[in-house]
Amino acid sequence: MPRLFKVVCLVSLLATAGLGTEGATTAGLGTEGAGGACGKLSPDKVAVQLAPCAGPGRNPKAVVSSSCCLQVKRIGRNPKCLCAVLLSATAKASGVKPAVAITIPKRCRIANRPIGFKCGPYSLP
Repeated sequence: MPRLFKVVCLVSLLATAGLGTEGATTAGLGTEGAGGACGKLSPDKVAVQLAPCAGPGRNPKAVVSSSCCLQVKRIGRNPKCLCAVLLSATAKASGVKPAVAITIPKRCRIANRPIGFKCGPYSLP
């Protein structure tokens, strides 16, 4: 477990260092036209913002923090981006299990989540 935490921290640090000024603002998150599911940012860079969700993304019984829920709610405004983040290399490297992570919006009790949205082989509950 401590090794996994170090990996998540290292990936977060490296990705944050590569964000530049784009990381300071999330203006591209809600738009599709700028380049991909998450706008100007890659899903791997957006995944770093979900670092507080790493534990709940691996363990369905883990308590989901308010900071995790806040990030999921913000990124979840764009379901395609949230899906891309859950299936990203960064999420996989941190040990996140997509089948578990996809339950986080429901565990956060986000009312306006895209219920039934298909994310690869998974559906948002």
